[in-house]
Amino acid sequence: MSVRRLLAAAAAAALGGIGLAPPAAAHVSAQSAAVDVYSLTTGRLVGTTAALVALAGVVLGGLALARSAGRIGTGNRRNRAGAALVAGLAGMVIGALNLAVADGGPGTGNGVVGGALALVLGLIAAVCGWLALARSRRTG
Repeated sequence: MSVRRLLAAAAAAALGGIGLAPPAAAHVSAQSAAVDVYSLTTGRLVGTTAALVALAGVVLGGLALARSAGRIGTGNRRNRAGAALVAGLAGMVIGALNLAVADGGPGTGNGVVGGALALVLGLIAAVCGWLALARSRRTG
């Protein structure tokens, strides 16, 4: 994956996260203080989505790092590594934006837990993707 494509994907992820942040901030300021545990608010949806994107990046990064002889490991490692890097960065950006607009702590319906989880998983995915790209350059 070229640097130009990587930068374009990171910019698109950042713009997508910025586009999601204002509606979440408007919804958070308009909702009541008492939120049910099972209600799906916009903040929780954004945080959960960011965490799932970052988790997909971790899975792709792990597959890119693994030297499997099975059918799952026969794909292109560089593509998986690049996808893991982009998914990790996207999860981190969206999770950070979700945490930035949250005005409460965990359990308030703002998606704080999902945003924090997205930051951690995104960092892991980005590191795995970067390591897999470094290995593929070294061995290829």
